[in-house]
Amino acid sequence: MGKTLRCLLIAIVAAVPVLLAACSGSGGDQTKIRIGEVTRSIFYAPQYVALSQGFFKEEGLDVELTTTAGGDKTMTALLSGTIDVALVGSETSIYVYQQGADDPVVNFAQVTQTDGTFLVSRKKIDKFDWSMLKGSTFLGQRKGGMPQMAGEFTLKKKGIDPQKDLKLIQNIDFANIPAAFSSGTGDYVQMFEPQAAVIEKEGKGFVIASFGVESGLLPYTVYMTKKSFLTKNAKTIQKFTNAVYRAQQWVADKSVDEIAQAVIPYFTDTDKEIVKAVVKRYKEQQSFATDPIVDEKEWNNLQDVMQSAGELKQRADYKTLVDNSFASKAIESAKK
Repeated sequence: MGKTLRCLLIAIVAAVPVLLAACSGSGGDQTKIRIGEVTRSIFYAPQYVALSQGFFKEEGLDVELTTTAGGDKTMTALLSGTIDVALVGSETSIYVYQQGADDPVVNFAQVTQTDGTFLVSRKKIDKFDWSMLKGSTFLGQRKGGMPQMAGEFTLKKKGIDPQKDLKLIQNIDFANIPAAFSSGTGDYVQMFEPQAAVIEKEGKGFVIASFGVESGLLPYTVYMTKKSFLTKNAKTIQKFTNAVYRAQQWVADKSVDEIAQAVIPYFTDTDKEIVKAVVKRYKEQQSFATDPIVDEKEWNNLQDVMQSAGELKQRADYKTLVDNSFASKAIESAKK
């Protein structure tokens, strides 16, 4: 064998592990992680950005995303091991804790920091005052859910007793609320996006106030998992949180048009102009958290809201149900 050929073969053999490592890094060596989102919503834009921009993949994660449709179903899926991580309201972790769970559910990365619902009126109101709601029929959200609690908290702040001053309707499923309002139920409705923007575009209602602005900062939607999973899969959770933080920074830095373009693959049945309008509304009211830290002051505000709604047996310890170590490391890592 000639010297030139021998050198060429040695070079090829030396290069193979490098090539294989490169290939495995792009997909073959990825860790699978299953996310269950409580609903499909533009409110969770950072999550879809992390997916569409490849941030999870670059961290070596193969994400399987399912919509688990409702807080109860999402938590059941998490506790049963059907999913690894839940994106859901942080109040659900408190409910599990109140039931005396041996393996508590821990919040480790915040995604949204305000309520995501809006007050929609059937009639256009140029000069709205909250006192106008007194004596009206109000189509609210499910009792015990964070939207309803934030809604009631806001109403009480405005001097309205939800149980006495309104005809309060709470027995309509979340998915059917827009249709119920469109068909004539209620003078006012508490509604998520993009349904509020769609109703507005169709001329069937008008957005007149934001419950997110009025109820203050909250750890509204958070990634959480069982403490046992967190302990056994710390490296995976760190990679996951790194990707989330990158997406949050991306959303904070980019324009409404760019964000809408990034999330639109997950909302193929929604008009692009509606997507842009919703992103703009949430971005302007600072609903998207800019880092994954679950702030203690916001956690206490959440429990104030729950307590006001009569849904809190006892206050949950912040350090027991929140672990910010992964969020802190993600922020520090990004600085290097």
